[in-house]
Amino acid sequence: MQIVKHINDLQPILNDQRKKGLSIGFVPTMGALHNGHLSLVEIAGEQTDFVVVSIFVNPTQFNDKGDLSRYPRDLQKDVDLLSESPCQLVFAPEFEEIYPESDTRQFNFGMLEQVMEGEFRPGHFNGVAQVVSKLFDIVQPDKAFFGQKDFQQLAIIMELVRKMDLPVEIVSCPIIREADGLAMSSRNMLLSQEQRQNAAHISATLFEAANKSIDLSVDELCRWVIHRINQNEYLNTEYFSIVNEKTLLQVNNWSDPGKKIGCIAVHCGKIRLIDNIVFEV
Repeated sequence: MQIVKHINDLQPILNDQRKKGLSIGFVPTMGALHNGHLSLVEIAGEQTDFVVVSIFVNPTQFNDKGDLSRYPRDLQKDVDLLSESPCQLVFAPEFEEIYPESDTRQFNFGMLEQVMEGEFRPGHFNGVAQVVSKLFDIVQPDKAFFGQKDFQQLAIIMELVRKMDLPVEIVSCPIIREADGLAMSSRNMLLSQEQRQNAAHISATLFEAANKSIDLSVDELCRWVIHRINQNEYLNTEYFSIVNEKTLLQVNNWSDPGKKIGCIAVHCGKIRLIDNIVFEV
């Protein structure tokens, strides 16, 4: 497995793979890797010939500078984990490599970026679009792999690819959970032992909510989820919305067309956790 920090070193390696007729798979990450990330790498290894994983904590997508400073970083640990995976190349650039000059581009994703994460993290998705479009231009993958835990981000990236007519297939990969149900996240390692135990209440509530959709209206279920989570003294719900899978607009009735996703953000102390559940109605 190769570790590369500079674009000028990366691109000749990838061009050599393309000349051999090999397909390029790409898993962009911010490091602090866990089994959720590794599952993306495994899927990339199954679907493409040469797998690239980027490790870059992108400051332009953090609207909270405290969140940026707290974000865990351990490149050597990440490299050690990837050495046992199908990853063949790690791209770990410094800030100046990705942003040699300020990126002033403004993206417009309409309602996709105005609800949920977009409402509570202004500017976040513009930063995501900046860095993902740069990384796609640098790596030029055939396929890129993203987890469904960041459901709204996945929708934004798919729209980015459509808007910019980028020649990359976005592969959506399932949420990977801990044994107690908590969605795997790099932020989980920042939780205290007590917080970590109580954070599992988030997914437990979502699983229970999926069964309650038979008996409760959309509004009733939203209120039930928020109340149930906020009863836990360690947790405070920022939002819970049941939305259309494609538009991300809030659903009013179970009879509304399209698949319905329940998306949630919860503060556990200073750590912000997100998750989602599909409603089979």
